[in-house]
Amino acid sequence: MVPGAGPIGLTPWEYTIAELLSDAGYATAQFGKWHLGEVDGRLPTDQGFDEWWGYRNSADECGWTSYASFKEMQEEFGLYTPQLWEGKKGAESTPVRELNMAVRPILDELIVEQATNYIKAHAKGEKPFYTYVALSHVHMPEGVHPDFNQTDPSRLGPYADLMAEMDYRVGQIVDCVDQAGIGDNTLIVFSSDNGGLEMGIPNVWGGTAAGGFRGGFFTPPWEGSYRTGGMVRWPGKVPAGVVSDEIFAVHDWYKTFAALAGASDKVPTDRPMDGVDASPFLLGTSQKSGRNSFLFFGGNGELLSAKYKNIKVVHMYSEGLDQPYVVPQLPMMFDLGSDPSEKYNLINYRFDSAFMFYAILKLGIEFKLSTVEYPNIKPGTADFDGYKGVSHLADEEKEKIGAKRLAKNPEPPKGPAPLSPAQVRGQALSLSAPSSN
Repeated sequence: MVPGAGPIGLTPWEYTIAELLSDAGYATAQFGKWHLGEVDGRLPTDQGFDEWWGYRNSADECGWTSYASFKEMQEEFGLYTPQLWEGKKGAESTPVRELNMAVRPILDELIVEQATNYIKAHAKGEKPFYTYVALSHVHMPEGVHPDFNQTDPSRLGPYADLMAEMDYRVGQIVDCVDQAGIGDNTLIVFSSDNGGLEMGIPNVWGGTAAGGFRGGFFTPPWEGSYRTGGMVRWPGKVPAGVVSDEIFAVHDWYKTFAALAGASDKVPTDRPMDGVDASPFLLGTSQKSGRNSFLFFGGNGELLSAKYKNIKVVHMYSEGLDQPYVVPQLPMMFDLGSDPSEKYNLINYRFDSAFMFYAILKLGIEFKLSTVEYPNIKPGTADFDGYKGVSHLADEEKEKIGAKRLAKNPEPPKGPAPLSPAQVRGQALSLSAPSSN
């Protein structure tokens, strides 16, 4: 999303998890980064949150006013001065203070202060609450909080200092929940929306972005681009100390939260919903998350890769923010179980593995079929009000492109069915038996 581009972001027609939980009787609040729309009608309080405090778009904007050219260009082109905002449902959001490099080092302290104040106030109320806290670290341009700026000799640079602060801020939220006396009745989820950077902060300030995984945020679809960790805490409900390699996608939180809130009946049925309900997995009643595949799309809107368990097929990739998307001559395939760094393309080494590619190809075809009947909604769409009257047209389009046939199970080979091994052996024995003549 480009700042100042108008009504871009999440279309108001979408029914967010905040709206669902609000309709289920929850109080809702958002604190920190909001990058799903920057104008009235697209802000958190327009998308299901009762209140919010934070910044629109990205922490990138902290650095705008630090340039000598900003004021001149602001006057020439009408640029806005980045702000921190607050707002309540039904009222206009108002600026709180300027968002700049002076506030950058203390930004997460301010966000967590707002979040913990909210938790303390609502822990005493009769309504359950849902709080979405989007911290700003680690994201360029950066500034280290003075309480963490090389205050520990085991941390050798700013990157480590930023990670230490993040750990502390999350701890403040967890402690607040426990001190409010609601720890046993509160689900806390910690995760990230994308992998780390391989540029800027890690290169200049030390640290590593993705561990042993290949690539980073701007090298999709390598694992380092989008594979992140996730932690869940709910004492007495979610088993402690469990580590799992099951696939769990950010889309899955929607149905999972709805189920845990007893509001699965509010999940929309008039559109495809990408997530699965993984609540049995979280609660320890199932060893499986309910998801064994994942499709990954790039900034160009195209399908870049498809994954089934540990097998991943790459159709298109990029090696950097300033690099193009590359389409290999043949799709690439990796075994993430033995090769998590995606170094060895199985297509180069194992020609007998094509059956895996054909199996995973079906995942992409089925998705393509769904977009014929339910086209993806373009960011910024203002007047979309649902899918209506397109089913018969979709069927015609499916037949035309042949996707319907491809998505079905393949037909058996033409001609007589092949003999079974037992039948072949029987024929061989009858041919070798001596004649009675």
